[in-house]
Amino acid sequence: MDNLQMGLCVRIFVVDESTTRTIAYAIFGISFAVMIYFIAKQAAQNRKSFVDDKAPKIAGADTLTGGAKNPQQFDEPDDDALDEMAKLLDEDDD
Repeated sequence: MDNLQMGLCVRIFVVDESTTRTIAYAIFGISFAVMIYFIAKQAAQNRKSFVDDKAPKIAGADTLTGGAKNPQQFDEPDDDALDEMAKLLDEDDD
């Protein structure tokens, strides 16, 4: 290749400074728009997850585990429990 051909190859890829700036701004603008899209999408997903977690609980929707260690103890109330119930009902026999 002689100098003339080399000069033509270089001149083909050389563009005006304003064109280069415009292309760079376009790439930055597109990158910024894509970044904003992903941030907004993640924020919406986080907001939905938070609202779902903090929603009011519906009775019966959850399963409670466990129970009393000795449920038979509640079949018949003891004397202290009867006295306390009588006091609450204002049925003292004093």
